[in-house]
Amino acid sequence: MGDITALRGVWNIVPTPFLPDGTLDTASIPRLVDFVRATGVDGLTILGVLGEAGRLGDAERSAVLHAAIEAADGSLPVCAGVSHAATDRAVAFAREAQAAGAHSVMLAPPPLARPTDAALRRHYLAVAGAVDLPIVVQDHPASSGVVMSVEFLLSLAVEAPACRVVKLEEEPTPPKAGRLVAGSSELLVLGGLGGEMLIEELGRGTHGTMTGFGFPEVLVAVVRRWFAGDRAGAARLFDRYATLIRFENQALLNLPIRKHLYQRRGAIAHATVRAPGVPADPATLDDLEAILRRVGLDRHLAAGSVLPELLAG
Repeated sequence: MGDITALRGVWNIVPTPFLPDGTLDTASIPRLVDFVRATGVDGLTILGVLGEAGRLGDAERSAVLHAAIEAADGSLPVCAGVSHAATDRAVAFAREAQAAGAHSVMLAPPPLARPTDAALRRHYLAVAGAVDLPIVVQDHPASSGVVMSVEFLLSLAVEAPACRVVKLEEEPTPPKAGRLVAGSSELLVLGGLGGEMLIEELGRGTHGTMTGFGFPEVLVAVVRRWFAGDRAGAARLFDRYATLIRFENQALLNLPIRKHLYQRRGAIAHATVRAPGVPADPATLDDLEAILRRVGLDRHLAAGSVLPELLAG
């Protein structure tokens, strides 16, 4: 099995690029991977909820998977989302990810009319038994409709050591994070949700975050300072950009805002959100520009620029 400890730190969940007509823009994927690599993240995650995986056909999923792993070229580990309502399809996706060279896979619980621990256990054990990769257990009830208890997650990690990584997104996240960390020294807990509660999650013992954000290098700098022992400096830096983090993570607007920023920064050619998703409205983009000016990031939006000096203070 791959190195689970490599999932510590900051893993950036990337959007899937589309052309203006809604077709897949595979030509932007190498540029996107290069951009993410330059921000200093520890890994990238593809085909997540905000990667619009649910809006992709199987051939499109495969194209994104292979293009991203090829562009990463072994220098940046890739976690591939493999969630599906059917266990056999999740298994097939996971096997494809392993064959393509993914470092790990991310698996949400299947949406069930009556989710039970037994049904969830069978789903996760089937995928864990089919591949030799770390499995990031995505605990995001807002998208899956399934609530997984601390007790279930801890017992799953014991029964299936591959499932010892939890991407915790059940709000409020800090209390549950604390219970998970206290329950097992071998469990690796990552935050998410745009990084909104990053400082509080780290304070409860989490090991980093796996999330999207228009300026991933901000999260990288916060997490690195925290684990270097400069918790006050990490908190000051987080507070400096917390308004933007909050604004970007608005429900229903987080993806179009993030794609807009990635386009502005040269990471993708177009900010297209696949239908029935829609782009951010003009007033929202005006609000975004105002925030970027207030936090001093409006000067750092030139295409292709990743400026470590903005993280110095």
